[in-house]
Amino acid sequence: MNNTNIMIVGVGGQGTLLTSRILGDVALASEMDVKVSEVHGMSQRGGSVVTYVKMGEKIYSPVIEKNEADIILCFEKLEALRWIDYAKKDATIIINSQRIDPMPVIIGKAKYPEKIIEKIKANYKKVVDVPALDMAKKCGNIKTVNVVMIGVMAQCTEIEKEIWLKAIEKTVKPQFVDVNIKAFNLGYDFARDCFI
Repeated sequence: MNNTNIMIVGVGGQGTLLTSRILGDVALASEMDVKVSEVHGMSQRGGSVVTYVKMGEKIYSPVIEKNEADIILCFEKLEALRWIDYAKKDATIIINSQRIDPMPVIIGKAKYPEKIIEKIKANYKKVVDVPALDMAKKCGNIKTVNVVMIGVMAQCTEIEKEIWLKAIEKTVKPQFVDVNIKAFNLGYDFARDCFI
């Protein structure tokens, strides 16, 4: 596999750290070099968070600059818009269609932008919007949104499904393995025709 630059963007409390740990595990199990960055931003619940994961034959730096991301995994629509400048022109952009109002919107100091996904689709060809919150609810745990999104992303890679499942089993707490496997499979099946 070629070197792949992945950005995980969302808000605090959405599981970006767990996601980056699963991706790191997948890379190691696939015998790739991997670098996972520190989380940038306000990782407390509600603040903007971004994590970089770089995997491939040889990785020297964990940082992704503007126009360098091959995949942006967006756990919230506004965060997708906030970080879109980091995407390559041919990047795969996977967006959870969920809206989480940031504090300036909550207190009335700003307006939540309209038609975010449509604006991104106008400039990028490979955009998949995912009703990840609804899918997580189907699994019985809204905290599995991140693993639904991992399932979608797994479809756009050449990495075998079994490697993803083993990484999830290894990374999540034992009592949550089954619900997370279910979430991954829902995302994986949802994306079956998205990356043809």
